[in-house]
Amino acid sequence: MRLLTVPNWSFGRNAALSRAFEDVLKRPDIRLHYCQGDLDHNRTVTAFSGEPDAVCDSLLQLCALAFDSIDLNRHVGVHPRIGALDVCPFVPLTRLESDFFQANALAERFSATIAGTYGLPVYLYERSERGRHEADLPSLRKGGFGSLAGRTLRPDFGPQIVHPRLGVSVVGVRDFLIAMNVDLASEDLAIAKKIAKQIREMRREGDQRFLGVRALGFQLASRKQVQVSVNMTLPDITHVDPIVEWIMNQAAKARVRITNTELVGVIRDFDVPTATRLPIREQQIVEFMPL
Repeated sequence: MRLLTVPNWSFGRNAALSRAFEDVLKRPDIRLHYCQGDLDHNRTVTAFSGEPDAVCDSLLQLCALAFDSIDLNRHVGVHPRIGALDVCPFVPLTRLESDFFQANALAERFSATIAGTYGLPVYLYERSERGRHEADLPSLRKGGFGSLAGRTLRPDFGPQIVHPRLGVSVVGVRDFLIAMNVDLASEDLAIAKKIAKQIREMRREGDQRFLGVRALGFQLASRKQVQVSVNMTLPDITHVDPIVEWIMNQAAKARVRITNTELVGVIRDFDVPTATRLPIREQQIVEFMPL
């Protein structure tokens, strides 16, 4: 089974650590799809695939590097986060249920290892969640790192108190999603927040155009821009181009132009024809085997 993982790390301003990550992932049994940090988010997204054991071994090496460097008490960035390894999804590159079971076993093994090695609380989420707590990432991350101090936690692995530097981690098997950013030529955060709020409201109201679409608005101070950050959790039925075009139309109504669109992480090969509004590098395309 070939397994994709897309761990998100709470650092984006440490070039030496980024280079060390890339060195770890330069191995013949791993395919590196994406490794990019962002100054304003202060976050690095990695995406790589391989056989489960190779993926797990690479992740543990990255944890050793990252956990030695990250201190959330000194972390400043616009993106919500609760952990040094903030979220670590595992995504089977097929729809075979047996592959989901195998991926889930790996998620639990990896979670138990980092919990035991680092004294780190780990929550399982999405298809790995066991009914102990919320299963979705936005609910688990609500309140951020600062809200965890002094609380008695109910993680699936590890201690019931937050790690003082590393926070908590969220790990699990999830279905494929597409993450993208749309940057606006404005410093007015209210515009990006309004567009993101409209998307969330229309999704909640059942608007078919926005099924599975999550959105947030962010300030990009270093670029003197704002950003609409989008996760598309149902890419089989909600495609990229109509969402980007809708955001463009809303920005135009506010007399703001789009400066950039970005694919964060990876995209399935058969999603590419309906994602023409995104610049996509060849290594970001993963082969997915539908049933």
